[in-house]
Amino acid sequence: MEKLNEKEILSRMKELDPAWIVFGKFLHREFHFKDFVEAFSFITAVALLAEKANHHPNWNNAYNKVVIALSTHDANGITTKDFDLAKAIDKIVLKYG
Repeated sequence: MEKLNEKEILSRMKELDPAWIVFGKFLHREFHFKDFVEAFSFITAVALLAEKANHHPNWNNAYNKVVIALSTHDANGITTKDFDLAKAIDKIVLKYG
């Protein structure tokens, strides 16, 4: 899979929640939840989705905060796979609204 160029990335950003940003070669977003259990529940849901897609995010968690960075390592940048996973994550986070 080929990485997207800057114009393609900027065009596809319109498909995502505005909280996503491009940070270097990553799609990046921070999520805040009411507590650790809710954050961990979200992480678990994303992990199951990522495993099914065989596309695994970089992330970290501190109490109620989850930071996700998406990049396709084989392409050394952002690809369609990253946007597909970001859109799926946007759907998951709506459950925690």
